[in-house]
Amino acid sequence: MITVSNLAIQFGKRVLFSDVNLKFTAGNCYGVIGANGAGKSTLIRMISGQLDPTRGSILFGPGERLSVLEQDHNKFDELTVLDTVMMGHSQLWKIKEEKDNIYLKEIFTDADGLRASELEDRFAEMNGWNAESDAASLLSGLGIKEDLHYQYMKDIEGMEKVRVLLARALFGKPDNLLLDEPTNDLDLDTVMWLENYLANYENTVLVVSHDRHFLDAVSTHTVDIDYGKVSLFSGNYTFWYESSQLALRQQQNQSKKADEKRKELEEFIRRFSANVAKSKQATSRKKMLEKLNVDEIQPSTRKYPGIIFTPERDPGNMVLEVHGLTKVTDDGTVLFKDVNFNVEKNDKIVFVSRDSRAMTAFFEIINGHDKNHTGSYNWGVTITHAYLPLDNSEFFNTDLNLVDWLGQYSSDTTEFFIRGYLGKMLFAGEEIFKKASVLSGGEKMRCMISRMMLKNANVMVLDSPANHLDLESIQAFNNTLVNFKGNVLMASHDREFIQTVCNRIIELTPNGIIDKQMDYDDYVTSDEIKATQERLYK
Repeated sequence: MITVSNLAIQFGKRVLFSDVNLKFTAGNCYGVIGANGAGKSTLIRMISGQLDPTRGSILFGPGERLSVLEQDHNKFDELTVLDTVMMGHSQLWKIKEEKDNIYLKEIFTDADGLRASELEDRFAEMNGWNAESDAASLLSGLGIKEDLHYQYMKDIEGMEKVRVLLARALFGKPDNLLLDEPTNDLDLDTVMWLENYLANYENTVLVVSHDRHFLDAVSTHTVDIDYGKVSLFSGNYTFWYESSQLALRQQQNQSKKADEKRKELEEFIRRFSANVAKSKQATSRKKMLEKLNVDEIQPSTRKYPGIIFTPERDPGNMVLEVHGLTKVTDDGTVLFKDVNFNVEKNDKIVFVSRDSRAMTAFFEIINGHDKNHTGSYNWGVTITHAYLPLDNSEFFNTDLNLVDWLGQYSSDTTEFFIRGYLGKMLFAGEEIFKKASVLSGGEKMRCMISRMMLKNANVMVLDSPANHLDLESIQAFNNTLVNFKGNVLMASHDREFIQTVCNRIIELTPNGIIDKQMDYDDYVTSDEIKATQERLYK
């Protein structure tokens, strides 16, 4: 349990939030949301003790243990993978170290014997004899193979380090668990494993994430940081989003009577509860449904960008033909081989692979940026395609301000016209004269989306469209693609994006493709698909 009383944090004259009074209890998972800069990570850092509040207090239950997802990926480079994980339970690790040091003594006294006996009892009470196997089990669940367990952290890949640090945070089932962006750099299979693990976690969890499917799958409550306030609501992210949008529409509808509005809100709660209870995302924490309260539903003050794609013409019958496409890396790794398929009208395709480089390589080829391949591709004569690359850094190596930067991609370069597009992406006032080179990752993505909007394309090619965006931008982007009348070719780690936008799945493997028109949730759980994957990845 975590009790937050009269908490406030201030940086100079800027008050991030104040008068925060919340209680986080065992058996619940609290999804922390808020616009970029609202203070999500700051709240986590204060609870973890890494940052002192301006005023207020944070208390834990008597004897409770706190565990935090470490953000410094190089902190444990001189330790083995297994030791890094087990050290996550600091009390158990200290007992193990003291016990081992006693047994290493050349002269073993009676006092040493008594102390060792005491430590052995405490070690057994804390399930210490199973610590190594428990740590290994966590690592395996997170995709770290057994042959890496005794490697030093400095010798493993960056994405593998992320998984080890996550296992470290989870190790020993701490009473209070703080996770800041735990799904970053995880593949979809590992995210699903983590969803299942946290959905049945019996202690207190606070999690910051931009992954809406993940938040929906694990959260019983939503902590919303908005305009200097921290508010707690029952329900997951989707409930918070849909209910806040409903409340906003009601607020704008002055003609509706109060009792009509209340009935509408109550009907929304009833339908939401029924859908969650029967959905694949329903977890053992269905108690969240019993706590949904119509009085908690309030309009959000969030601003959502206006992402609007307007194709100049509809795609014709021939969109894209791919024949025998093969890509091999410089070190001889086959990313995909002999890829053959046609994109049909109304297709919205997600491309997946166990090697994330495959999708980026494929998109770079079909956009004409990578000539080092075999096979061919042909775009239809009616097709205009807009590309959102995974790495956009080359676009921002310039001292141009945002008006001039976006003007490079527009036939109308008047400031009034360009301001309109920047305004849709929430660049207001003097912000439009910022230099493109100093933008944050999220700001660069919004600029790239503005560039795509100017193209009036009928095919969108999107490599990880949710990267660097806040939840508001992700939600707006998602809503737009659902209603987009053209084609979408996409790769994404955002499962909600995939599930709601795409109607076709193409998996790129070293020995061909899997091409299915089916629901993505069904795809990842299909035994038939798993058998095919094992054959094609050999």
